[in-house]
Amino acid sequence: MSTTFAIGELARQTGTKAETIRYYEKIGLLTAPLRSAGNYRSYSETDAQRLRFVRRSRELGFSIDQIRELMAFSSHGEADCSTVDNVVRSHVEDIEGKIRDLQALRGELSRMISRCPGGSIAGCRILEALDAPPSHLDVPTGASRG
Repeated sequence: MSTTFAIGELARQTGTKAETIRYYEKIGLLTAPLRSAGNYRSYSETDAQRLRFVRRSRELGFSIDQIRELMAFSSHGEADCSTVDNVVRSHVEDIEGKIRDLQALRGELSRMISRCPGGSIAGCRILEALDAPPSHLDVPTGASRG
């Protein structure tokens, strides 16, 4: 006999809110679970493993579409793993672009802080810069925008 879990137990086991589990079902990341006689959701260990896969993938920043793609690959055990590598490589490139953008943003904010002479909030140069038209706050030239 296989073990089954109610949604609350699955939520506790995986560190996932019940609302998120229902959302993942709705968008097809998790299959609709069996229902008990009282119409309660009944999850298997396979459902828990799949949810852990989704959770870990989300923690690593993969999009819902990328997770769908990775899960589809996992059902083709004999396929060339380069397909998985390509998804992950693309994700790494996206992360690297975000890191460049964040570093440029950090530089701009650090410059704003360094130019702050102190004094009263009424004369705050940082608030003044934030209130300026967007062109004054653009990320410095050379930073990736993607």
